[in-house]
Amino acid sequence: MRAFARNLAAIIPLARCNATATTAAAPSSLVLKVGDTLRERRRFTDGEVEAYAAVSGDRNPVHLDDAFARQVGGFGRGRVVHGMLVASLFPALIAAHFPGAVYARQSLKFAAPVYVGDKVLVQVQALHIRASTKHIVKFGTKCFTSDSDDLLAVDGEAMAVLPSLYLRQQLNQVPPIVD
Repeated sequence: MRAFARNLAAIIPLARCNATATTAAAPSSLVLKVGDTLRERRRFTDGEVEAYAAVSGDRNPVHLDDAFARQVGGFGRGRVVHGMLVASLFPALIAAHFPGAVYARQSLKFAAPVYVGDKVLVQVQALHIRASTKHIVKFGTKCFTSDSDDLLAVDGEAMAVLPSLYLRQQLNQVPPIVD
């Protein structure tokens, strides 16, 4: 189990945070509200796709073999990133902003492929918040690819239980992709 956790940590580093301590007196801009959007940029490497295949057991050649992906899979640009690996960015982004968040549900529609090496913009938007001692938040989840962040690759909705509505960092700060 520890080896699995180490491999998973190597595949999906947590979203980068410029952590800011929050308290009960936090400014309102640091409190999650309906309509707020969290964003992160990412690029998946060959090594991450191969590590995910090893950890998950999904060794479909469309993820691991360029020629197969082009000729049999019909993916003109070659190997594609596992859809579930791309979707794993949603809970990682939420947890980076809300440590201790529990991911309860996710629906997904894979609309377009994400190719190994593509620039990806992942975003989650608060759609509904039920505030109480444990805050239940419904998020719209989207992943875009291409240089202009305009091609929808993954679309869905998620529900998470948050221990707090205080954000660890400002909204709409999208760090550049670190190559």
